Amino acid sequence: MFIQKKLFRYVQLSALSLALTGCGGGSNTSGTNNNGTNTTISWTEGVFSAANNFAQQCQALNEKHWLRAWSHETYLWYDEIIDTDPALTNGVLAYFDSLKTVELTESGAQKDNFHFSLPTDEWQRQNQSGISYGYGFNIKIVAPSAPRQAVITYTEPNTPASTQNLTRGFELLEVNGIDFINTTSSTDVAMINAALFPEQINQTTEFVFKDINSNEIRTVTLTSQSITAQPVVNVRTDLAAGEVGYFQFNSHNAIAESQLYNAFNQLAASNISDLVIDVRYNGGGLLQMASQVAYMIAGPNNTQGKIFERTIFNDKNPNTNPITGQPLVPMSFTDRFIGFADNPTILPGTILPTLNLDRVFILTTSSTCSASEAIINGLRGVDIEIIQIGAGTCGKPYGFYPTDNCDTTYFTIQFTGQNHQGFGEYSDGFAPQNTIDNARQPVRLAGCAVADDFTQQLGDENEALLQTALSYRNTGRCPIATSLNSIQGFAPMIGADAAIVEDRRAHTLLKQNTLLHDSMR
Repeated sequence: MFIQKKLFRYVQLSALSLALTGCGGGSNTSGTNNNGTNTTISWTEGVFSAANNFAQQCQALNEKHWLRAWSHETYLWYDEIIDTDPALTNGVLAYFDSLKTVELTESGAQKDNFHFSLPTDEWQRQNQSGISYGYGFNIKIVAPSAPRQAVITYTEPNTPASTQNLTRGFELLEVNGIDFINTTSSTDVAMINAALFPEQINQTTEFVFKDINSNEIRTVTLTSQSITAQPVVNVRTDLAAGEVGYFQFNSHNAIAESQLYNAFNQLAASNISDLVIDVRYNGGGLLQMASQVAYMIAGPNNTQGKIFERTIFNDKNPNTNPITGQPLVPMSFTDRFIGFADNPTILPGTILPTLNLDRVFILTTSSTCSASEAIINGLRGVDIEIIQIGAGTCGKPYGFYPTDNCDTTYFTIQFTGQNHQGFGEYSDGFAPQNTIDNARQPVRLAGCAVADDFTQQLGDENEALLQTALSYRNTGRCPIATSLNSIQGFAPMIGADAAIVEDRRAHTLLKQNTLLHDSMR
């Protein structure tokens, strides 16, 4: 059965934090309780009160003590947090930024890049609607520091970008007269970030792009608006004489559920024998939606009685969910429509369509994260063959429950997940078996390392990743391996200067994570 009241948890792997050094000893400082009465709050290193003692007491010191206790109770690596006196840190959010591990992974990456907060009303709006502010193009920042590189990966229909005929393959050269590629001025970069990633409507920006196919230089002026992204597009059932289906899947957000339901119904009606899912720019979203996708691929015979993901919290909570207080119950493969969005067009509880496949081709890049990776891991757990085409994924096996306190929602790593076979360690991502980029230690899968191809539109059978998937299906062989660098010369930079172009907007953070809806029991 399923429960109408919705409780979400979120997998966040985005770089947003500072680490503060610890102080020993103890202190007594004043705060207020819920009645506004002054109280004395004591701090002793390593001694913790229950988080509920401070919850929703919206005076700064109380909020910080709630964060300290809540992190100690629920953070996956609670014993790696440096315990500092909350009174010594200016600002609630600055203190929250300190409540995380500073340890590194085996490959030298930060263990926790996934720590952030949002105003609660913004979190709720973003989760339900999928609406963001922008110009209608999705842009990949290939190199964030000078010499920078950025290219449009796709555009949303009926947006400022699409009406100006901007499409995949337009490289960014200038923003409001500022040299995007070469400027090293922190002031210039701040202006680029503000213009490129608007946080309101009616913001007008002049861009200069170069079409990488024709080398045409285009100067366009775009005005930001509310953009409703289409998470499921380009559904095809005509590839390989109708034997292969394809669709582009951009986000596991609430509005994607009905679009996925319709896409799989279309695919099932066409009697395809193979499927290609394009998640190369899918940063994540609802984890239970990933379970739905995996079920619709594999079908009941492959998944009945099996686990999609088992949730593992810190060692204080081996059998109980510390957030809900309920016994830990593994997530099964979800076989029905949940109704994540308000006023769903499909009746919650409707059985999902299935393809009953024993393998699936998945197109990936480094922008493939969290919930998209969970599809891969969940299917591998029930022995569905994954053929990975493209580049290694980003590596986000962790998760958290969004938790509100005093109108701010906090996201801190609280659990990791394992598939039916007990595997869940892919913090360096999944990569095709012949990958030649060796900076990390990914889990290697069958498939081919192929660079992203910006010269062709997504869903075009001549686009390099899709073309390789179709060729591999026939021959089982890969072309000569290419690196993460695109075939057009777009190359991720290893070094970085102080001026970084980066999208830190709330809706972008939300798109780069996995969200779980605990409705199935």
